[in-house]
Amino acid sequence: MNIFGKLTIPLTLLSVALSCPMQQSHAAEKNIIFFITDDESPTLGCYGDPVAVTPAIDALAADGTLFTHAFATTASCSASRSVVMSGLHNHYNGQFGHQHHYHKFTSFPAAITLALPRVMTRAGYRTGHIGKYHVGPEEVFHYETYLKGPTRNAVQMAENCREFIDNTDDDRPFFLYFATSDPHRGGGKDQTSKLDLKADLFGNKPNRKSWEGVDEVFYDPAELPIPHFLSDTPETREELAQYYQSVSRIDQGVARLVSILKDAGLYDKTMIVFTSDHGMAFAGGKTTTYEGGLNVPFVVRNPYNKQRGVRSSAMISHIDITPTMLDFAGGLDHDTNGPKELLNYKKYWADKGRKMDNLDGGHKWNAYHGKSWLHTLDDQDATHWETIFASHTFHEIQMYYPMRVVRDSNYKLIWNIAHQLPYPFASDLWAASSWQAQFKKGKEAMYGQKTVNQYIFRDRFEFFDIKNDPYESRNLANDPKFAKQLEKYKALLKQHQKIMGDPWIMKWDYE
Repeated sequence: MNIFGKLTIPLTLLSVALSCPMQQSHAAEKNIIFFITDDESPTLGCYGDPVAVTPAIDALAADGTLFTHAFATTASCSASRSVVMSGLHNHYNGQFGHQHHYHKFTSFPAAITLALPRVMTRAGYRTGHIGKYHVGPEEVFHYETYLKGPTRNAVQMAENCREFIDNTDDDRPFFLYFATSDPHRGGGKDQTSKLDLKADLFGNKPNRKSWEGVDEVFYDPAELPIPHFLSDTPETREELAQYYQSVSRIDQGVARLVSILKDAGLYDKTMIVFTSDHGMAFAGGKTTTYEGGLNVPFVVRNPYNKQRGVRSSAMISHIDITPTMLDFAGGLDHDTNGPKELLNYKKYWADKGRKMDNLDGGHKWNAYHGKSWLHTLDDQDATHWETIFASHTFHEIQMYYPMRVVRDSNYKLIWNIAHQLPYPFASDLWAASSWQAQFKKGKEAMYGQKTVNQYIFRDRFEFFDIKNDPYESRNLANDPKFAKQLEKYKALLKQHQKIMGDPWIMKWDYE
Protein backbone atom coordinates (compact mmCIF):
# COMPACT_ATOMS: atom_id res chain seq x y z
CA MET A 1 0.00 0.00 0.00
CA ASN A 2 1.32 3.44 -0.88
CA ILE A 3 -0.36 6.42 0.77
CA PHE A 4 0.54 8.71 -2.12
CA GLY A 5 -0.76 8.35 -5.65
CA LYS A 6 -3.99 6.75 -6.84
CA LEU A 7 -4.14 3.78 -4.51
CA THR A 8 -6.79 3.92 -1.82
CA ILE A 9 -6.14 2.80 1.70
CA PRO A 10 -7.88 -0.46 2.60
CA LEU A 11 -9.94 0.01 5.74
CA THR A 12 -10.55 -3.70 6.36
CA LEU A 13 -8.65 -3.87 9.60
CA LEU A 14 -10.15 -0.68 10.93
CA SER A 15 -13.71 -1.57 9.99
CA VAL A 16 -13.37 -4.95 11.66
CA ALA A 17 -11.93 -3.34 14.78
CA LEU A 18 -14.43 -0.53 15.11
CA SER A 19 -17.65 -1.99 13.67
CA CYS A 20 -17.71 -5.58 14.86
CA PRO A 21 -20.87 -6.22 16.91
CA MET A 22 -20.15 -6.87 20.54
CA GLN A 23 -20.73 -10.41 21.79
CA GLN A 24 -22.41 -11.15 25.10
CA SER A 25 -19.87 -11.92 27.81
CA HIS A 26 -19.85 -12.47 31.53
CA ALA A 27 -16.17 -11.52 31.82
CA ALA A 28 -14.91 -9.26 34.58
CA GLU A 29 -15.19 -5.48 34.39
CA LYS A 30 -12.39 -2.91 34.37
CA ASN A 31 -9.76 -4.75 32.34
CA ILE A 32 -6.67 -2.90 31.13
CA ILE A 33 -4.49 -3.10 28.03
CA PHE A 34 -1.37 -1.01 28.41
CA PHE A 35 0.22 -0.66 24.96
CA ILE A 36 3.76 0.76 24.90
CA THR A 37 5.84 1.21 21.75
CA ASP A 38 9.59 1.61 21.41
CA ASP A 39 11.01 5.00 20.38
CA GLU A 40 7.89 6.72 19.04
CA SER A 41 7.08 10.43 18.94
CA PRO A 42 3.54 11.85 18.59
CA THR A 43 3.65 11.19 14.82
CA LEU A 44 0.00 10.16 14.64
CA GLY A 45 -2.95 11.50 12.73
CA CYS A 46 -4.77 12.38 15.94
CA TYR A 47 -1.85 14.69 16.86
CA GLY A 48 -2.23 16.54 13.58
CA ASP A 49 0.48 14.72 11.67
CA PRO A 50 -0.41 15.37 8.00
CA VAL A 51 0.80 12.04 6.59
CA ALA A 52 0.65 9.41 9.35
CA VAL A 53 -1.70 6.53 8.53
CA THR A 54 -2.86 5.59 12.04
CA PRO A 55 -6.66 5.18 11.86
CA ALA A 56 -6.99 2.78 14.81
CA ILE A 57 -5.15 5.01 17.31
CA ASP A 58 -6.93 8.04 15.89
CA ALA A 59 -10.25 6.29 16.55
CA LEU A 60 -9.26 5.58 20.15
CA ALA A 61 -8.42 9.27 20.61
CA ALA A 62 -11.76 10.29 19.10
CA ASP A 63 -13.50 7.99 21.58
CA GLY A 64 -11.30 8.80 24.56
CA THR A 65 -8.70 11.28 25.76
CA LEU A 66 -5.58 12.51 24.00
CA PHE A 67 -2.84 14.15 26.09
CA THR A 68 -0.80 16.82 24.34
CA HIS A 69 1.67 17.28 27.20
CA ALA A 70 2.70 13.75 28.15
CA PHE A 71 6.36 13.23 29.02
CA ALA A 72 8.75 10.39 29.63
CA THR A 73 11.16 11.04 32.47
CA THR A 74 14.14 9.72 30.53
CA ALA A 75 14.58 9.02 26.82
CA SER A 76 16.25 5.65 27.33
CA CYS A 77 14.55 2.28 26.97
CA SER A 78 15.29 0.34 30.19
CA ALA A 79 15.44 3.38 32.43
CA SER A 80 12.11 4.64 31.09
CA ARG A 81 10.39 1.25 31.38
CA SER A 82 11.51 0.94 34.98
CA VAL A 83 9.74 4.24 35.66
CA VAL A 84 6.62 3.07 33.84
CA MET A 85 6.56 -0.17 35.88
CA SER A 86 7.40 1.35 39.28
CA GLY A 87 5.99 4.88 39.43
CA LEU A 88 9.45 6.01 40.60
CA HIS A 89 12.21 7.91 38.85
CA ASN A 90 14.97 5.62 37.61
CA HIS A 91 17.62 7.32 39.77
CA TYR A 92 15.51 6.19 42.74
CA ASN A 93 14.46 2.70 41.65
CA GLY A 94 18.06 1.86 40.66
CA GLN A 95 17.57 1.17 36.93
CA PHE A 96 20.08 3.82 35.83
CA GLY A 97 20.46 2.44 32.32
CA HIS A 98 20.09 -0.63 30.12
CA GLN A 99 19.27 -3.94 31.74
CA HIS A 100 20.57 -6.41 29.17
CA HIS A 101 23.97 -7.99 28.54
CA TYR A 102 27.02 -6.13 29.81
CA HIS A 103 25.08 -2.97 30.71
CA LYS A 104 23.62 -4.88 33.67
CA PHE A 105 21.56 -2.24 35.44
CA THR A 106 18.61 -3.47 37.54
CA SER A 107 16.16 -2.01 39.99
CA PHE A 108 16.53 -2.42 43.74
CA PRO A 109 14.85 -5.59 45.10
CA ALA A 110 12.70 -3.37 47.33
CA ALA A 111 10.92 -2.08 44.21
CA ILE A 112 8.81 -5.24 44.39
CA THR A 113 6.61 -3.32 46.84
CA LEU A 114 5.47 -0.83 44.19
CA ALA A 115 6.11 -2.68 40.91
CA LEU A 116 3.22 -2.49 38.45
CA PRO A 117 2.57 -6.20 37.81
CA ARG A 118 2.97 -7.04 41.50
CA VAL A 119 0.51 -4.43 42.74
CA MET A 120 -2.00 -5.31 40.01
CA THR A 121 -1.88 -8.95 41.08
CA ARG A 122 -2.43 -7.93 44.69
CA ALA A 123 -5.37 -5.77 43.55
CA GLY A 124 -7.05 -8.87 42.14
CA TYR A 125 -5.92 -8.86 38.51
CA ARG A 126 -4.48 -11.61 36.37
CA THR A 127 -1.42 -10.13 34.69
CA GLY A 128 0.04 -10.86 31.28
CA HIS A 129 3.02 -9.58 29.32
CA ILE A 130 3.93 -9.79 25.67
CA GLY A 131 6.83 -8.26 23.78
CA LYS A 132 9.72 -6.16 24.96
CA TYR A 133 10.53 -6.45 28.66
CA HIS A 134 13.91 -4.77 29.21
CA VAL A 135 13.82 -4.30 33.01
CA GLY A 136 15.09 -6.34 35.93
CA PRO A 137 15.05 -8.23 38.14
CA GLU A 138 12.25 -10.38 36.74
CA GLU A 139 11.10 -11.37 40.22
CA VAL A 140 10.48 -7.71 41.01
CA PHE A 141 8.55 -7.03 37.79
CA HIS A 142 6.87 -10.43 37.62
CA TYR A 143 3.83 -11.15 35.46
CA GLU A 144 1.74 -14.30 35.93
CA THR A 145 1.63 -15.05 32.20
CA TYR A 146 4.32 -14.42 29.58
CA LEU A 147 3.09 -14.56 26.00
CA LYS A 148 5.32 -14.87 22.96
CA GLY A 149 5.13 -13.12 19.62
CA PRO A 150 7.19 -11.37 16.95
CA THR A 151 7.71 -7.92 18.44
CA ARG A 152 7.98 -6.33 14.98
CA ASN A 153 4.51 -7.59 14.10
CA ALA A 154 1.92 -6.12 16.44
CA VAL A 155 -0.88 -7.82 14.50
CA GLN A 156 0.52 -11.27 15.26
CA MET A 157 1.29 -10.22 18.83
CA ALA A 158 -2.36 -9.27 19.25
CA GLU A 159 -3.52 -12.61 17.88
CA ASN A 160 -1.27 -14.36 20.36
CA CYS A 161 -3.08 -12.52 23.17
CA ARG A 162 -6.54 -13.66 22.11
CA GLU A 163 -6.71 -16.65 24.44
CA PHE A 164 -5.40 -14.62 27.39
CA ILE A 165 -7.95 -11.85 26.80
CA ASP A 166 -10.87 -14.23 26.36
CA ASN A 167 -10.06 -16.52 29.27
CA THR A 168 -13.42 -17.48 30.79
CA ASP A 169 -11.86 -19.90 33.28
CA ASP A 170 -10.57 -17.05 35.47
CA ASP A 171 -13.10 -14.53 36.75
CA ARG A 172 -10.48 -11.90 37.62
CA PRO A 173 -10.12 -8.83 35.38
CA PHE A 174 -6.98 -8.82 33.26
CA PHE A 175 -4.04 -6.46 32.97
CA LEU A 176 -2.08 -6.91 29.71
CA TYR A 177 1.25 -5.17 29.17
CA PHE A 178 1.73 -5.09 25.39
CA ALA A 179 5.16 -3.88 24.23
CA THR A 180 6.30 -3.70 20.60
CA SER A 181 9.86 -3.35 19.34
CA ASP A 182 8.56 -1.03 16.61
CA PRO A 183 9.52 1.63 15.67
CA HIS A 184 12.99 1.08 17.20
CA ARG A 185 15.90 1.04 14.77
CA GLY A 186 17.03 -2.36 13.56
CA GLY A 187 16.90 -4.90 10.76
CA GLY A 188 19.78 -3.59 8.68
CA LYS A 189 20.02 -0.89 6.04
CA ASP A 190 17.84 -0.15 3.05
CA GLN A 191 20.06 -1.47 0.29
CA THR A 192 17.67 -0.18 -2.40
CA SER A 193 18.62 3.40 -1.51
CA LYS A 194 20.69 5.32 -4.06
CA LEU A 195 22.33 7.38 -1.32
CA ASP A 196 25.82 6.59 -0.03
CA LEU A 197 24.51 6.74 3.54
CA LYS A 198 21.59 4.34 3.61
CA ALA A 199 18.58 4.48 5.90
CA ASP A 200 18.01 2.11 8.76
CA LEU A 201 15.03 -0.18 8.14
CA PHE A 202 13.37 0.46 11.54
CA GLY A 203 12.23 -3.17 11.69
CA ASN A 204 10.70 -3.17 8.22
CA LYS A 205 11.26 -6.07 5.85
CA PRO A 206 13.82 -5.27 3.12
CA ASN A 207 12.74 -4.74 -0.50
CA ARG A 208 9.25 -3.53 0.50
CA LYS A 209 8.16 -6.95 1.72
CA SER A 210 5.52 -7.30 4.40
CA TRP A 211 5.23 -8.91 7.78
CA GLU A 212 2.65 -11.69 7.83
CA GLY A 213 -0.86 -10.37 8.26
CA VAL A 214 0.23 -6.73 7.92
CA ASP A 215 -0.88 -4.40 5.13
CA GLU A 216 2.35 -2.39 5.09
CA VAL A 217 2.10 1.34 4.45
CA PHE A 218 4.95 2.74 2.34
CA TYR A 219 5.70 6.46 2.55
CA ASP A 220 7.16 8.83 -0.02
CA PRO A 221 10.22 10.54 1.56
CA ALA A 222 9.52 13.74 -0.37
CA GLU A 223 6.14 14.19 1.31
CA LEU A 224 7.17 13.83 4.95
CA PRO A 225 7.19 16.62 7.56
CA ILE A 226 10.60 17.22 9.17
CA PRO A 227 10.63 17.46 12.98
CA HIS A 228 12.20 20.65 14.31
CA PHE A 229 15.16 18.79 15.84
CA LEU A 230 16.20 17.20 12.52
CA SER A 231 17.69 18.61 9.33
CA ASP A 232 15.86 18.47 6.02
CA THR A 233 18.20 16.22 4.06
CA PRO A 234 17.66 13.25 1.72
CA GLU A 235 19.12 10.99 4.41
CA THR A 236 16.67 12.24 7.04
CA ARG A 237 13.74 11.86 4.68
CA GLU A 238 14.62 8.28 3.80
CA GLU A 239 14.97 7.36 7.45
CA LEU A 240 11.69 9.02 8.35
CA ALA A 241 9.94 7.03 5.60
CA GLN A 242 11.14 3.82 7.22
CA TYR A 243 10.16 5.08 10.67
CA TYR A 244 6.62 6.02 9.57
CA GLN A 245 6.12 2.60 7.98
CA SER A 246 6.96 1.01 11.32
CA VAL A 247 4.52 3.35 13.09
CA SER A 248 1.69 2.33 10.76
CA ARG A 249 2.39 -1.33 11.43
CA ILE A 250 1.89 -0.65 15.14
CA ASP A 251 -1.47 0.93 14.39
CA GLN A 252 -2.68 -2.25 12.74
CA GLY A 253 -1.81 -4.13 15.93
CA VAL A 254 -4.00 -1.72 17.87
CA ALA A 255 -6.82 -2.37 15.40
CA ARG A 256 -6.47 -6.12 15.87
CA LEU A 257 -6.58 -5.81 19.67
CA VAL A 258 -9.76 -3.76 19.44
CA SER A 259 -11.25 -6.42 17.17
CA ILE A 260 -10.34 -9.18 19.64
CA LEU A 261 -11.88 -7.22 22.50
CA LYS A 262 -15.10 -6.75 20.56
CA ASP A 263 -15.23 -10.41 19.59
CA ALA A 264 -14.99 -11.26 23.29
CA GLY A 265 -17.55 -8.65 24.36
CA LEU A 266 -14.86 -6.81 26.32
CA TYR A 267 -14.34 -3.58 24.41
CA ASP A 268 -16.60 -1.65 26.77
CA LYS A 269 -15.07 -3.33 29.81
CA THR A 270 -11.44 -2.56 28.98
CA MET A 271 -9.41 0.60 29.33
CA ILE A 272 -6.78 0.95 26.59
CA VAL A 273 -3.72 3.12 27.23
CA PHE A 274 -1.38 3.84 24.33
CA THR A 275 2.04 5.48 24.72
CA SER A 276 5.75 5.10 23.98
CA ASP A 277 8.78 4.70 26.23
CA HIS A 278 10.19 7.97 24.79
CA GLY A 279 10.66 9.87 21.53
CA MET A 280 11.86 8.70 18.14
CA ALA A 281 15.30 7.14 17.63
CA PHE A 282 17.01 10.08 15.97
CA ALA A 283 19.77 12.27 17.38
CA GLY A 284 17.87 15.14 19.01
CA GLY A 285 15.20 12.73 20.18
CA LYS A 286 16.10 9.50 21.93
CA THR A 287 18.72 9.75 24.76
CA THR A 288 18.23 13.52 25.04
CA THR A 289 16.13 15.54 27.45
CA TYR A 290 14.95 17.84 24.68
CA GLU A 291 11.28 17.83 23.75
CA GLY A 292 12.01 15.39 20.92
CA GLY A 293 13.18 12.86 23.48
CA LEU A 294 10.67 13.35 26.28
CA ASN A 295 7.37 14.31 24.61
CA VAL A 296 5.43 11.13 23.88
CA PRO A 297 2.05 10.14 22.44
CA PHE A 298 -0.50 9.33 25.12
CA VAL A 299 -4.03 8.21 24.26
CA VAL A 300 -6.50 6.68 26.73
CA ARG A 301 -9.84 5.12 25.89
CA ASN A 302 -11.70 4.50 29.14
CA PRO A 303 -15.12 2.98 28.45
CA TYR A 304 -16.43 4.15 31.80
CA ASN A 305 -15.95 7.85 31.00
CA LYS A 306 -18.88 9.94 29.80
CA GLN A 307 -16.92 12.42 27.70
CA ARG A 308 -15.46 11.44 24.32
CA GLY A 309 -12.89 13.11 22.13
CA VAL A 310 -11.26 14.98 25.01
CA ARG A 311 -8.04 16.78 24.12
CA SER A 312 -6.21 17.43 27.36
CA SER A 313 -3.31 19.81 27.91
CA ALA A 314 -2.82 18.48 31.44
CA MET A 315 0.86 17.84 32.05
CA ILE A 316 1.40 14.16 32.85
CA SER A 317 4.53 12.08 33.36
CA HIS A 318 5.49 8.42 33.04
CA ILE A 319 5.84 8.31 36.82
CA ASP A 320 2.03 8.55 36.87
CA ILE A 321 1.32 5.35 34.98
CA THR A 322 1.60 2.75 37.74
CA PRO A 323 -0.40 4.71 40.35
CA THR A 324 -3.06 5.45 37.73
CA MET A 325 -3.41 1.81 36.70
CA LEU A 326 -3.67 0.86 40.37
CA ASP A 327 -6.21 3.62 40.96
CA PHE A 328 -8.37 2.30 38.12
CA ALA A 329 -8.08 -1.17 39.69
CA GLY A 330 -9.25 0.17 43.05
CA GLY A 331 -5.97 -0.65 44.76
CA LEU A 332 -4.51 2.82 45.36
CA ASP A 333 -4.51 4.32 48.83
CA HIS A 334 -5.14 8.01 48.16
CA ASP A 335 -3.94 9.02 51.59
CA THR A 336 -0.51 7.39 51.25
CA ASN A 337 -0.29 7.44 47.43
CA GLY A 338 0.81 3.83 47.64
CA PRO A 339 -0.85 0.42 47.31
CA LYS A 340 -3.63 -0.44 49.72
CA GLU A 341 -2.07 -3.89 49.99
CA LEU A 342 1.54 -2.98 50.74
CA LEU A 343 3.98 -5.86 50.40
CA ASN A 344 6.65 -6.07 53.12
CA TYR A 345 9.71 -6.40 50.89
CA LYS A 346 12.08 -7.19 53.77
CA LYS A 347 9.96 -10.12 54.87
CA TYR A 348 9.43 -11.24 51.27
CA TRP A 349 13.13 -11.54 50.50
CA ALA A 350 13.95 -12.96 53.94
CA ASP A 351 11.36 -15.70 53.42
CA LYS A 352 13.03 -16.44 50.10
CA GLY A 353 16.34 -16.85 51.88
CA ARG A 354 17.84 -14.06 49.80
CA LYS A 355 20.47 -12.03 51.62
CA MET A 356 21.39 -8.84 49.76
CA ASP A 357 23.95 -6.16 50.42
CA ASN A 358 21.81 -3.40 48.96
CA LEU A 359 18.15 -4.24 49.28
CA ASP A 360 16.63 -0.78 49.06
CA GLY A 361 19.31 1.83 48.37
CA GLY A 362 18.44 3.52 51.65
CA HIS A 363 15.11 4.72 50.18
CA LYS A 364 11.56 4.43 51.42
CA TRP A 365 9.27 2.17 49.37
CA ASN A 366 5.73 2.98 50.44
CA ALA A 367 4.63 5.69 48.00
CA TYR A 368 4.87 6.62 44.32
CA HIS A 369 6.57 9.65 42.85
CA GLY A 370 3.69 9.89 40.39
CA LYS A 371 -0.01 10.43 40.96
CA SER A 372 -3.18 9.26 39.25
CA TRP A 373 -4.51 11.21 36.29
CA LEU A 374 -7.86 9.37 36.11
CA HIS A 375 -9.70 12.53 37.11
CA THR A 376 -8.52 14.34 33.97
CA LEU A 377 -10.04 11.93 31.44
CA ASP A 378 -13.52 13.43 31.53
CA ASP A 379 -12.46 17.05 31.84
CA GLN A 380 -10.74 18.91 29.04
CA ASP A 381 -9.83 21.74 31.41
CA ALA A 382 -8.44 19.55 34.19
CA THR A 383 -4.84 20.05 35.28
CA HIS A 384 -2.38 17.58 36.77
CA TRP A 385 1.25 18.60 37.38
CA GLU A 386 2.28 22.25 37.35
CA THR A 387 5.92 21.16 37.11
CA ILE A 388 7.53 17.95 35.93
CA PHE A 389 10.98 16.55 36.56
CA ALA A 390 13.14 14.41 34.25
CA SER A 391 16.16 12.34 35.13
CA HIS A 392 18.66 10.72 32.75
CA THR A 393 21.98 9.16 33.75
CA PHE A 394 22.92 6.34 31.37
CA HIS A 395 21.71 4.78 28.15
CA GLU A 396 24.31 2.17 27.26
CA ILE A 397 26.79 1.70 30.11
CA GLN A 398 29.55 3.64 28.34
CA MET A 399 27.24 6.64 27.95
CA TYR A 400 27.52 8.38 31.32
CA TYR A 401 25.94 11.78 30.85
CA PRO A 402 23.60 12.68 33.72
CA MET A 403 21.00 15.33 32.96
CA ARG A 404 18.30 16.69 35.20
CA VAL A 405 15.34 18.68 33.96
CA VAL A 406 12.61 20.77 35.49
CA ARG A 407 9.84 22.08 33.27
CA ASP A 408 6.54 23.88 33.59
CA SER A 409 4.34 25.59 31.03
CA ASN A 410 6.65 28.62 30.82
CA TYR A 411 10.29 27.59 31.16
CA LYS A 412 12.47 24.52 30.95
CA LEU A 413 15.86 24.05 32.60
CA ILE A 414 18.31 21.29 31.65
CA TRP A 415 21.32 20.73 33.89
CA ASN A 416 24.04 18.88 31.99
CA ILE A 417 25.95 17.61 35.01
CA ALA A 418 28.82 16.16 32.95
CA HIS A 419 28.89 19.05 30.49
CA GLN A 420 32.70 18.91 30.33
CA LEU A 421 32.37 15.68 28.34
CA PRO A 422 31.34 15.42 24.70
CA TYR A 423 27.77 14.21 24.45
CA PRO A 424 27.86 10.39 24.15
CA PHE A 425 25.91 8.77 21.34
CA ALA A 426 23.93 5.57 21.44
CA SER A 427 25.60 3.24 18.95
CA ASP A 428 22.59 3.13 16.61
CA LEU A 429 22.12 6.91 16.66
CA TRP A 430 25.78 7.54 15.89
CA ALA A 431 25.53 5.26 12.84
CA ALA A 432 22.28 6.84 11.65
CA SER A 433 22.52 8.26 8.14
CA SER A 434 20.46 11.29 9.27
CA TRP A 435 23.22 12.16 11.77
CA GLN A 436 26.27 11.08 9.78
CA ALA A 437 25.24 13.17 6.76
CA GLN A 438 25.54 16.34 8.83
CA PHE A 439 28.48 15.22 10.96
CA LYS A 440 30.57 14.63 7.85
CA LYS A 441 29.94 18.24 6.73
CA GLY A 442 31.83 19.58 9.73
CA LYS A 443 31.21 21.07 13.13
CA GLU A 444 29.45 24.19 11.83
CA ALA A 445 26.90 22.25 9.81
CA MET A 446 23.38 22.61 11.12
CA TYR A 447 21.60 19.74 12.78
CA GLY A 448 18.08 20.77 13.63
CA GLN A 449 18.23 23.96 15.70
CA LYS A 450 21.93 23.54 16.55
CA THR A 451 25.26 23.16 14.86
CA VAL A 452 26.92 19.77 15.00
CA ASN A 453 29.43 21.21 17.46
CA GLN A 454 26.70 22.64 19.70
CA TYR A 455 24.95 19.29 19.75
CA ILE A 456 28.08 17.44 20.87
CA PHE A 457 29.45 20.06 23.28
CA ARG A 458 26.73 21.41 25.54
CA ASP A 459 26.54 24.18 28.08
CA ARG A 460 26.26 23.36 31.76
CA PHE A 461 22.77 24.86 31.82
CA GLU A 462 20.28 25.09 28.99
CA PHE A 463 17.36 27.36 29.82
CA PHE A 464 14.47 27.77 27.41
CA ASP A 465 11.39 29.95 27.24
CA ILE A 466 9.43 26.83 26.35
CA LYS A 467 6.14 28.70 25.99
CA ASN A 468 7.44 31.02 23.26
CA ASP A 469 10.32 28.85 22.03
CA PRO A 470 8.90 25.31 21.89
CA TYR A 471 11.71 24.22 19.54
CA GLU A 472 14.34 25.01 22.19
CA SER A 473 16.28 27.09 19.69
CA ARG A 474 17.70 29.75 22.04
CA ASN A 475 19.55 29.00 25.28
CA LEU A 476 18.84 31.82 27.73
CA ALA A 477 21.14 30.55 30.49
CA ASN A 478 23.83 33.13 29.71
CA ASP A 479 21.47 36.02 29.03
CA PRO A 480 21.60 38.54 31.95
CA LYS A 481 17.96 39.42 31.33
CA PHE A 482 16.95 35.96 32.50
CA ALA A 483 19.39 35.60 35.42
CA LYS A 484 16.67 35.80 38.09
CA GLN A 485 14.47 33.33 36.29
CA LEU A 486 17.41 30.96 35.88
CA GLU A 487 18.15 31.03 39.60
CA LYS A 488 14.48 30.40 40.37
CA TYR A 489 14.45 27.26 38.24
CA LYS A 490 17.77 26.04 39.63
CA ALA A 491 16.22 26.24 43.09
CA LEU A 492 13.12 24.43 41.83
CA LEU A 493 15.30 21.70 40.32
CA LYS A 494 17.17 21.23 43.60
CA GLN A 495 13.87 21.03 45.44
CA HIS A 496 12.63 18.28 43.12
CA GLN A 497 15.89 16.39 43.46
CA LYS A 498 15.61 16.47 47.23
CA ILE A 499 11.98 15.35 47.23
CA MET A 500 12.63 12.55 44.78
CA GLY A 501 15.79 11.22 46.35
CA ASP A 502 18.27 12.02 43.59
CA PRO A 503 21.89 11.15 44.59
CA TRP A 504 23.20 13.59 41.96
CA ILE A 505 21.99 16.50 44.09
CA MET A 506 25.47 16.36 45.67
CA LYS A 507 26.96 17.68 42.44
CA TRP A 508 25.68 21.16 43.24
CA ASP A 509 28.12 21.34 46.14
CA TYR A 510 31.41 20.15 44.72
CA GLU A 511 31.36 20.87 40.97
